[in-house]
Amino acid sequence: MEELSHFGPRIVMSFFDGKLVFTETVLLGMILATLIAVFLVWLAKDLKKQPSKKQIVAEFIVEFIYNLTKNTMGPHNIVFAPYIGTIFIFIVLGNMLGMLGLRPVTTDVNTTFALSLLTFFLIEYNSIKSMGLKKKFLHMCEPFPVYIGAFTMFPLKIIEALSRPVSLGFRLFGNILGGFIVMELIFVALAGLSHMLSLQFPFLVAVLPLPANLFFDIFEPVVQAYIFTMLTMVFISMEILRHVGNESH
Repeated sequence: MEELSHFGPRIVMSFFDGKLVFTETVLLGMILATLIAVFLVWLAKDLKKQPSKKQIVAEFIVEFIYNLTKNTMGPHNIVFAPYIGTIFIFIVLGNMLGMLGLRPVTTDVNTTFALSLLTFFLIEYNSIKSMGLKKKFLHMCEPFPVYIGAFTMFPLKIIEALSRPVSLGFRLFGNILGGFIVMELIFVALAGLSHMLSLQFPFLVAVLPLPANLFFDIFEPVVQAYIFTMLTMVFISMEILRHVGNESH
């Protein structure tokens, strides 16, 4: 377990006199992404008409992701399913690293903001792609005429767009870091109590935190990943639906 005085990610390597650092977040994130890729490639290998056990697992994962995307964004947006599945799986497993005694990668604000910025660029790209640059600008000036909206609503819409990655990043970071801190405090307190009682076997540390582990290392990681993924789908589909709505008038 980590000391309470150090909640930031550890620096694994540094270059150029500390100007460029390689933290445990980067290391764990790269290892996790590699393991996910290798596992999924293994699942998708040697597909047959008569599915094996691993093929059934692969089909279940793909079906779940595609159904989630279709039900939330509509059948016409099913193309986003691979991205949605990728961020969902990465965030869930990244949040759950605490179960292995490791620091969850999403307790680093750099990770959560990298994920939220990917979502931000995907939202804005598809918004401009569906509307066109001119219609996008006119939409951001609504409900006023362009010569008024350009100086009133347009700056507000810019702030609204920029607030999305900020809120997404901070929501995920804050919730996972909060759970991480709570678990650290629980383990430190129970370890101190075990020492005071002179217990040879760390029963308090090994058994009593289990309910908190179930909540902070399993339930909350899944919930936070689901919320992040759902908001991503909602924000993207909202921009595309606005274009569809404008075309119908």
